[in-house]
Amino acid sequence: MFGAKMKGDAGGSSSISPLVSFTLGAAMATVCVLFFMSASPGRRLVDIAAWSHNNGTAAQQHLRSVADADDFTAASDIAVAVAAPAPAPAKAASPYGDLEEVLARAAMPDRTVIMTQINAAWTKPGSLLDLFFESFRTGEGGVARLLDHLVIVTMDPAAYAQCQLVHPHCYFLRTTGVDYRGEKFFMSKDYLEMMWGRNKFQQTIVELGYNFLFTDVDVMWFRDPFKHIAMGADIAISSDVFIGEPYSLGNFPNGGFLFVRSCPKTIDFYRHWQAGRYRFFGKHEQDVFNLIKHEMVDRLGISIQFLDTRYVSGFCQLSKDLNKICTLHANCCVGLGAKLHDLRNVLDVWRNYTAAPVPEKRSGKFQWKVPGICIH
Repeated sequence: MFGAKMKGDAGGSSSISPLVSFTLGAAMATVCVLFFMSASPGRRLVDIAAWSHNNGTAAQQHLRSVADADDFTAASDIAVAVAAPAPAPAKAASPYGDLEEVLARAAMPDRTVIMTQINAAWTKPGSLLDLFFESFRTGEGGVARLLDHLVIVTMDPAAYAQCQLVHPHCYFLRTTGVDYRGEKFFMSKDYLEMMWGRNKFQQTIVELGYNFLFTDVDVMWFRDPFKHIAMGADIAISSDVFIGEPYSLGNFPNGGFLFVRSCPKTIDFYRHWQAGRYRFFGKHEQDVFNLIKHEMVDRLGISIQFLDTRYVSGFCQLSKDLNKICTLHANCCVGLGAKLHDLRNVLDVWRNYTAAPVPEKRSGKFQWKVPGICIH
């Protein structure tokens, strides 16, 4: 039939011709493939392709076949052959924690925030934070609305927990090496660390592109002080002693009430200010400001406004005109107890003033209770 024939050999055994062997082998292979296809139709194309090519192109051919045949089983099989996309890289954590989120919530439309800084000793009931809030609430001209833009920077976990109970914009500034829970006495080692740490934090704020008005928590707010800050000032700072000219470098500054506009000049100023800590070792940041102010104005062309103590006042140079005063700082006063005593008297006088009829206010009859422990 195939043109083959059987022939004997010397040993009496028989053999099949090579042509017959090849033909029978091919037929058997074809039968095996057809049997495998009929037994597992869902895998037929991918297996034949792998048998034929043994490379990744087979998977792609099968995926197209699955789409045409709507073969769910085949689709399930091929899914394991397609590499999953690499996960998106995780966003790096901010070195400032939630600071940027807190600033964004509190900021005015021009990216200005008001900031104060507290520790646990100042947050206890009846302490400075309570008096600070009360001054806003009893203030005039809508000053209470400025609390919406106040960020309270806390120095220890207890202060942070207390802040969260009374205010929406709290930030915990984590530090090492100093226990900030208790009162820090003026010019002690911990006091200097706290002041220079505060200064470094202020630098961070301007580097993040925010203007800030920093206020010590022992500053009472009676009216909006922003209207006394000049639009052209890069820095506006309160005065222990004001000599009558706002741009005179002969004024004596007080960093407890400080406005800084974020710009390259003020960022540079803060870098020099921080370096001054080591140039003038043992000085606190307010003294260093006073020592470098001439140099910085000449080198950077920075505009520094010293705020008039008639409006932004303090115990050092007290404004006695309650019709003009915007803020009152318990400066030139050492010790938490002394500050609390005199500021409570200040608020008593202020409450009587705001409750009086307008003609009585304008008469000038209301005066601070002096002398106190510090106020005079």
